[in-house]
Amino acid sequence: MIFQYHTPFFMLKRKDKVKNGKGAILTLTERKTNMLIMKKLKHGKNAIQTAKVAARLLFPYRCNVLTITTDNGSEFAAHKIITEKLKGVVVYFADSYSSWQKGAVENINKLIRQYIPKGADFKDLSDKHIMNIQKKINNRPRKNNKPPEKLNFSSPKVEFFNFIS
Repeated sequence: MIFQYHTPFFMLKRKDKVKNGKGAILTLTERKTNMLIMKKLKHGKNAIQTAKVAARLLFPYRCNVLTITTDNGSEFAAHKIITEKLKGVVVYFADSYSSWQKGAVENINKLIRQYIPKGADFKDLSDKHIMNIQKKINNRPRKNNKPPEKLNFSSPKVEFFNFIS
């Protein structure tokens, strides 16, 4: 699979489900700048609703999105909705048990764990709380030691908007 550095590329992941299977958080990570977009999914793992939410979150950046890589979960079965709404964005699926193929989103989810511990009930989390977590992570200066240096102590938000402008 070939990824282009000229245009942001997003990775989607359904973060966790609550014990009754009714709650989830969709995390979208742009791989070049590590910009995070996250949203609590009110319909759990429903594929159609997940695709609609993902398309709505990415719509403002549709001119900059070429590809999306997702998990193999059933919640991404309606990926064609994303492709239609974002006018031709290609959706790839990571190989099973190959978390290294979506390392950026896995690392972001590790940062989210600082605010939402494993096993937390997502019903208790408000949309405002989720948005605050997103803002904190996107405004946190970070360094990437691996070439090419992505952020060099800048924040994902600053780098993302510099990149797409």
